[in-house]
Amino acid sequence: QVPHQGRLAPSMKPWMSPGEPQAPFSFPAPRWPVECEVIQETIEHIEWVPPKPEPFCPPMGPEQPMYSLSEEQGTTVYHSSPALQGSCFTRARVRGAPGPLSSPAAPLEGPQDTTLLFESRFESGNLQKAIKVGPYEYVLMLRPDLYTAKHTQWFYFRVQNTRQEPLYRFTIANMAKPKSLYGQGLQPLLYSQQDAQTCGIGWRRVGTDIRYCRGSAGEPPLFQLSWTVRFPHDSDTCFFAACYPYTYSDLQRYLRALAADPVRSRYCTVQALCRSLAGNSVYLLTITSPGGTAGKRVVVASARVHPGESGGSWAMRGFLDFLLSAHADAQLLRRLFVFKVVPMLNPDGVVVGNSRCSLAGRDPNRAYGMALPGSFPGVWHLRAMVQRVLAEREVMLYCDFHGHSRKNNVFMYGCDAGGDGTETRLRQRVFPLMLSKNAPNKFSFSSCKFQVQKSKERTGRVSMWRLGVSHSYTLEVAFSGSTLDGRRSHFSKEDLESLGRLFCDTLLDFCDPAPAK
Repeated sequence: QVPHQGRLAPSMKPWMSPGEPQAPFSFPAPRWPVECEVIQETIEHIEWVPPKPEPFCPPMGPEQPMYSLSEEQGTTVYHSSPALQGSCFTRARVRGAPGPLSSPAAPLEGPQDTTLLFESRFESGNLQKAIKVGPYEYVLMLRPDLYTAKHTQWFYFRVQNTRQEPLYRFTIANMAKPKSLYGQGLQPLLYSQQDAQTCGIGWRRVGTDIRYCRGSAGEPPLFQLSWTVRFPHDSDTCFFAACYPYTYSDLQRYLRALAADPVRSRYCTVQALCRSLAGNSVYLLTITSPGGTAGKRVVVASARVHPGESGGSWAMRGFLDFLLSAHADAQLLRRLFVFKVVPMLNPDGVVVGNSRCSLAGRDPNRAYGMALPGSFPGVWHLRAMVQRVLAEREVMLYCDFHGHSRKNNVFMYGCDAGGDGTETRLRQRVFPLMLSKNAPNKFSFSSCKFQVQKSKERTGRVSMWRLGVSHSYTLEVAFSGSTLDGRRSHFSKEDLESLGRLFCDTLLDFCDPAPAK
């Protein structure tokens, strides 16, 4: 039985103290809209760090679009499209659509058939259609965010029946944004199951002749991302992704290990802040040293309000890993503060492979402050929790972890009011400036912005600031990598996770009573 969507989970006590005995916390399987078909296989990837940084690919100049969207020029070899556009979410269940699965991929005609077999009906997958336009050339269409007709940016899908010798070309024909880091050297990610099993190699950057340009005429305009690639093996199972995937099940595995750890669970409680529209738990972690919270200030952090920005989850994981470690600085942070952390604000969007929206078909990071707990439960209950906490004590800092598709490096957005004095304006800039000094080859202070635009009033950052959180930020992590300190290379998972640790270092610097800092 799932609590009413958007309702506060019954176990929710805002000041449940770490160190108290916890009831065993369950992590049920993800729930999907009933229109979505889901394959039975569990998709998991090994973790691996490339032995050296992966440089940006020399970008190709803008070209004419390679393909119009007419299908006459090719053969549809994969088509998986729930009839959702224009409709709205009604109900969800574990494993999605009931009954036997359809077969969206065209069957092979024999061992000589070199057609790739596509699949994306798994967590965070979102390929809608593949059209074969040449022996080794495919035009791909991404599924828009569910219950919308737009927001195509994230991608994650599987291919089988690969050949090692030929050069393949893939063109995603319905990207939504006019500007992209693919025009500045960003490469897609490839994962080879054979390489993972035999060599311990995980996700890596691939692709040559990468182009990003406007597609055929139409309103709204669509854009095309194209790349060529050679697969490492014959008859391999491979995956492509826009950024390192981090699914709802990945988070559940992390939290299950945390809850079962007798040491870390002494200073970290895991609760359900609320349930999503589909009935998935929006998890809340409370982290502080055992023995009471009297006099402690609060730090609030969240991630994955935009499901396609998976880099935010890897930075969040680094943040949690450090904060829950035995490191002396981590112990000091737990003694000084109570941390309230929501690592995945939009689990439904992550499960179904959306880029930006929840199952309400709208961007939840434009819904703070709206009286709609039933439509946007994650952000509504996060804001309500911060309001309750502010009634008792100071919330010193809020940070929402995001990914960015158009600018390199890591940077922050803060909050300045137009009438603020110089001291207030400068105080907003201290934390990002310190972070830039702690992470000089990743964080760009010159890319930070602090104005509060009218269009951003209902974002988490501005909403928390309006409630009275004096330092409220969005942390933006590029989908690509760093151009700082002589680097021109992609971020690895290790780079992304190190941001979490560097964020913790900066919190201590920021709160250091010694004025030298």
